Parts: sequence; C-alpha cells; structure tokens
Amino acid sequence: MRMMFETERADLAHTVQKMFDRKNTNVAGGNMSIKVFDKDGHPFILMTPTMMSETYYSELHPAQILVIDGNTYKKIDGVGDVTREVNMHERAYLTHPGIRCVYHSHAENSMFWATSGLDMPNLTEATRELGEIKNLPFAPATSEELADVVKNALSNIGDKAMENVFLLNSHGVLITSTDLHVAARILETLEWNAKIAYQQTIFKKIGILNELQSCGQDANTPMKPGTLASIPLPGDDVKSYPKEFPTNFKRPNESKY
Repeated sequence: MRMMFETERADLAHTVQKMFDRKNTNVAGGNMSIKVFDKDGHPFILMTPTMMSETYYSELHPAQILVIDGNTYKKIDGVGDVTREVNMHERAYLTHPGIRCVYHSHAENSMFWATSGLDMPNLTEATRELGEIKNLPFAPATSEELADVVKNALSNIGDKAMENVFLLNSHGVLITSTDLHVAARILETLEWNAKIAYQQTIFKKIGILNELQSCGQDANTPMKPGTLASIPLPGDDVKSYPKEFPTNFKRPNESKY
C-alpha cells in the first residue's frame, strides 16, 4: 500500500535535503510546506516536521513529511511532530488561494539583511521580477504575533503573494510561491542577490559606485514593462498511463516457429 501523497512527499523530502546541503538553511531550523488537493478538491498541507534540521540534518524519509488537514490543521499522517511555526504557514495559505508553497529558511546571506532590519536591495536580473524585498517588523519566532505580521503583509500585496519573498527581522526568509521548485529557485537566486547587494553597498560607501547598479542602470530606476522575463507558473502535470503489451510479442532469441 502506498502512502498518502507519496510522490509529493518524496519530492519535498528530496528538495529540503538539497536546500540544506546547499546551505540555504542551517541546523538551527527552517521549514517548508506545500498545499495539495485530493480528487474531491479537499486541501492538505504537506510539511516538514519539527527538528527537521537539528535532529535529522534535513535527511528526511518521505514518511517523515507530515500530512496536515488543510481545513482543521490537524495532523493525519506522517512520522514526527508538527513544527510550532505551522501557524505562520497556516496564515500564509489562508491569505491567498494561489499560494501553494511556503518556505522559511535561515539562508546565510539573506540573514545578514534580515538581522540588519533593512530592506534588501534587489539588483540581479533573476530577482528583479520579485520587486521589493521588504524586511517585516520584528516579532518573536513561532509566535502568533509573527504569524499575524506575515498574514497582514501578504494581504497588502494581493496577487503578488503568489511569488514573493519577505525578510523576517532577525529570523530569516519567508517565500510564498505557486510551486515547490519555484520557491527553491527564488531562494537560490535571492542568496546570490543578497551577497551582491552587500558588496555593492560597500562599494557605494567607499565611493567606487555612486548608486547601486542593476540591469545596466541605477537600481532605483524603474524597469520598462516587458524588460524582464517573469517567473513562470507551473504547467499541468504530465502523467503516465498504463498501456497493454502486444499479445504477439517475441523476444529476440525466441524462435518464430
């Protein structure tokens, strides 16, 4: 018998491990979830368990990915306990129906901007489409206050919440997206941008640059519509279906007579 959402849980476990190995979070924590639906349209949240990084170094078996009812937020399957930050994921999913992945990490270079309390300058071509990278007001980790800060910030940006990143002051990064792999891509490119933004800020401070630079111009100059390629939404899944074998099939070493 196969597990509930076995394919999706295996994909999430694999992605989380890759993100940890690439230092896009640290042993102090981080969590990731995706929203899926059964054939009747009932929502479920597939989520990494608490102590994912501290205990398991993000090397999770698909059975450790928790299945949480998307209406009651009660755990119905999976080995492990629900993280205390489930409230932040819950608020995000309730904010916009197009959010299908919530990714919180402690990525090193982005954490620098988060702890500074500053918005991160958005400079690279791969991130400019995301717009402003805002630093949200501080609220303690796992608190209802932080969950509400996230909910209010997402509510204020409308459909942009489907592909967005916020810095959580002194706590890390929160990405909302339409797809697990889009979220991973956003964080990977965000990390490069965070490092480049730091270096350009130093150059500006010591007088090598007059202004931060992006896409061949000052970073504060608005981009012309259509200049940048948008982050693609995921398409329809391509699935395989069983097909009968031919009844007259002969192996090469079999006689025809």
